[in-house]
Amino acid sequence: MSSSDSRCRVAVLGATGLVGRTMIQVLEERNFPATEIIPLASPRSAGQPVKFQGKEFITQVPSREVFKGVDIALFSAGATASKEWAKVAAEEGAIVIDNSSAFRMDPDVPLVVPEVNPEAIFRADGTPELIIANPNCSTIQMVVVLKPLHDRFGLKRVVVSTYQSVTGKGKAGRDALESELAGEKQEKFTHFHQIAFNAVPQIDVFTDNGYTKEEMKMVNETRKIMGDDTISVSPTTVRIPVYGGHGESLNIELDRDFEIDEVRELLRTAPGIILQDDPSASLYPMPLTSYERDEVFVGRLRRDYWHPRTLNMWIVADNLRKGAATNAVQIAEVVIAKKG
Repeated sequence: MSSSDSRCRVAVLGATGLVGRTMIQVLEERNFPATEIIPLASPRSAGQPVKFQGKEFITQVPSREVFKGVDIALFSAGATASKEWAKVAAEEGAIVIDNSSAFRMDPDVPLVVPEVNPEAIFRADGTPELIIANPNCSTIQMVVVLKPLHDRFGLKRVVVSTYQSVTGKGKAGRDALESELAGEKQEKFTHFHQIAFNAVPQIDVFTDNGYTKEEMKMVNETRKIMGDDTISVSPTTVRIPVYGGHGESLNIELDRDFEIDEVRELLRTAPGIILQDDPSASLYPMPLTSYERDEVFVGRLRRDYWHPRTLNMWIVADNLRKGAATNAVQIAEVVIAKKG
């Protein structure tokens, strides 16, 4: 991490959940300069120990008092908890990086992917915003790839179909798959239908326009992050029975012509991307490729057979890491580096 030697106190709301635990893991792996971790969770999880850098910290319930003296607050406990505690933490001086949907489309709150729009973290005077939103997991990995293409060729339209891991629904999503695979009777399906040996073309509830909330997140968040409301995004989101790693098939219409080798080199050198594109050797990204990794993996590059200015590709990223925890920690790293 290229930051100053500043040390800080970091609170993690939702510390006992899948994303919260991954946030703490990523903080440690990336040597984030935290003097103390303050794990926070609901009353049923209070008292659970959390380890960080060889020390043990006890999970507490959130309160105004507990946010006093906190420098960075990473939130991943759902929109309801974020709406209740984010402004409280900010009032106590913490910079809140929120992984829920609570503030993503708030015009006064930046929605940030550090490889795409790190400048959005800061106000005109150079100080960081007090609340910063972390995008949806499926949006994050897509815009990391779209950014260099938009800068070079201009984007017109993206048709995206997702193949999303059960851990996108947290521990409950993982447990549901394990329960179904074990043959246990389900009183209610966590993924709307059986997910074992199946693919469910519904993530979140449907809206009046026929798209799900998950799909509309990809539409609206992409435009906000990229700072371009002219980009058309047409998504279909699907849940599949894998434990980790979201896959996405992208069909990208560009403003200007391109050569595949030019695109390949552009993506090879873009931040946060690993190119795996050798079909002759069956080399392409898969969910297992991305497990415990922070990059977005890209492959199956080819020109659309019918539309010469349109590019097809396949991308995969670990939804718990780059799709959530790592992106939040990267935002915190940018904040700390600026302070230095």
